[in-house]
Amino acid sequence: MFVLVVLIVVLFAFYLFYKTKYFRSNRQVEKKWLSAKSNIALGLFVCLFGINHLFFISETTTSYIIASIFTIYGAYFSWIGFKKYKHYLPFAIEEAKSLEAQK
Repeated sequence: MFVLVVLIVVLFAFYLFYKTKYFRSNRQVEKKWLSAKSNIALGLFVCLFGINHLFFISETTTSYIIASIFTIYGAYFSWIGFKKYKHYLPFAIEEAKSLEAQK
């Protein structure tokens, strides 16, 4: 249980970190790439929150249902974020190289 709580806090910190970098970035493709990374962190945060609630906190049927929805939604959200991350990574590298070559 303690490990899950630590992971939940760390993933929330990663989400805030990537969202901050997203708002501070001026590059368009890098913004999409950072948004995908923050989606992964947020999805894993929600998924682990659901798992923690499902195994260690739930006592009623309604709690089990809500925790299951959080787990499924978080896993789906992180999977979509990972697909976006893989898609935008080559474009972000190309954008960074082209802007570096202009300097």
